[in-house]
Amino acid sequence: MKGCPLRCLWCSNPESQSSTVELMTRDVKCIKCGVCEEVCPIDAITITQQGSRLINIDRSKCNLCLKCVDACPAKAIEVIGKYMSVEEVMDEVAKDEQFYLNSGGGVTLSGGEPLFQGEFAYELLKACKERGFHTALDTSGYCDWKILGRILDHTDLVLYDIKHLDEERHKWGTGKNSQLILENLSKVAGKGKKIWLRIPVIAGYNDFSDDIIKVINLGLEVGAEKISLLPYHEWGKSKYANLGMPYCAEGYRAPDDGHIRELKALVESRGMEAGIGN
Repeated sequence: MKGCPLRCLWCSNPESQSSTVELMTRDVKCIKCGVCEEVCPIDAITITQQGSRLINIDRSKCNLCLKCVDACPAKAIEVIGKYMSVEEVMDEVAKDEQFYLNSGGGVTLSGGEPLFQGEFAYELLKACKERGFHTALDTSGYCDWKILGRILDHTDLVLYDIKHLDEERHKWGTGKNSQLILENLSKVAGKGKKIWLRIPVIAGYNDFSDDIIKVINLGLEVGAEKISLLPYHEWGKSKYANLGMPYCAEGYRAPDDGHIRELKALVESRGMEAGIGN
């Protein structure tokens, strides 16, 4: 689901940050025909024959009329985001109903931040439970408790993201304070919900043993069943340029595999289940 109140420097899904429709360019597909330039009614597009970018969109001028998308024969400009009703989403969800029932799996709401669209998330999870589907919510916990508390009534599993437990480091890395996130986590635990904590592990930011020990202690405090270590990667780097956004994570690096295994063993040494990448 599109839309997120946090701005994590390492975000690999920048297309999920804004809650509105966006244009993404694909230079690798561009055939330099210039059709998109010709059809743009406000001259917001230029095609360059050389340089790092072929398709250049002046996003301060673009009004999202989408004429360029319809006209491009190579599909080098695409729309990111689609408005859907709960019923339309459920039609897609139901296509895999037999798989859910046979595997014991179900439906996970993620983003972005699904609680950014709280009412929609509530109605969608409610509809899933009415169909007998297991439901999971992947959230940063940064929202009004009135929204989260209500949604938990239709949520079986909460995948709760923990970026950093130092307030200043958390704000530096995400743009937001962590107090609300931690308060909400405590309330989720009070509801008796099944909780998995998830940590995006970034070398030099939160991959020190002391950082992980603090998260382990938090997990034990709230009764979390599992801690997932999610190593930082650059798979989403190209998306930033394609969306006309600056990439803010230059200089970050992924922890080496040996260190991640050591952190996993550290979690397990405290009697908690640990996963890498899941």
